[in-house]
Amino acid sequence: MLDLHKLEIFECVVEEGSFSAAAQRLLMTQSGVSQHIRDLERSLGAKLFVRSRRGATLTPSGAALFDYSQRILRLAAEAKSAVADAANLEGGQVLVEATPGVSIYVLSEQVHAFREQHPKLTALLETRITPQIVADVLARRADIGFVEGELEAGAEAKLGVQRLETIVQYVVVGPRHEFWPRAEVTMAELDGRVFIMRQPASQSRVWLDQMLRQHHVTPRIGAEFDNMESIKRTVAAGAGLTILPKYAVRDEEAYGALRTVPIAGEPLTRTLKLVWDARRYFSPVTRSLLVHLSPIYPALKRLI
Repeated sequence: MLDLHKLEIFECVVEEGSFSAAAQRLLMTQSGVSQHIRDLERSLGAKLFVRSRRGATLTPSGAALFDYSQRILRLAAEAKSAVADAANLEGGQVLVEATPGVSIYVLSEQVHAFREQHPKLTALLETRITPQIVADVLARRADIGFVEGELEAGAEAKLGVQRLETIVQYVVVGPRHEFWPRAEVTMAELDGRVFIMRQPASQSRVWLDQMLRQHHVTPRIGAEFDNMESIKRTVAAGAGLTILPKYAVRDEEAYGALRTVPIAGEPLTRTLKLVWDARRYFSPVTRSLLVHLSPIYPALKRLI
């Protein structure tokens, strides 16, 4: 009978292209990985890999097994998830990565609430930029990712992608800014204004620069920061304006430190997306977290 654990190790070697890389990802010794593969080869009576200085490549028998192993492991995970009850799970972990705004201002509260409801389960939330989230999900360093950033061309080939919400971006100003009493502003009125922005290399900044160019808006850069909190404090002090989603300034709006002003006509929007490795089925813990988040993001119900 095929050993699911050995199949998982076999798949990891295929995906990483070498025994050493697979061992590193699995937190095993290389000799341990090799022993599992030898055991699998003996049980099947077939050589699965050709080993060379460049790594490990599949034999025809290995390629055939890889096709079956993907389906076997997916079905096994699907079966486990279908019958598992999160309330009765004795343990398990889900690692979620998210882009900064969603991680800090939205998911942190929800992940904390999930942990309180399921104290035997471990839910970890880490903040990453979009390219790192995609890389970590595909390398299985993370179970799922939430991204506002745009995915690179071709990134969706191996990813599962579920669009969750259209996030409107607002002009954000402090009490001393002339836009404070306004019901809305036009894109044209933003031309030549002082902007407090993310650093030039950030994906949010690249996106915003592109949107402003499309609307023929040339900002004056008042300051650049690598985090939203510094941006918000600077704007609250009256140094300029910024562009942020409403969720990022919810608390500051509540006590009058900042105000979100809609952009008239064609608002700037980004799309929040859930991404995961399409070659894998959600674990019971991951699925339970998605169930927990589904009242906020109804589109998740399509996946669970």
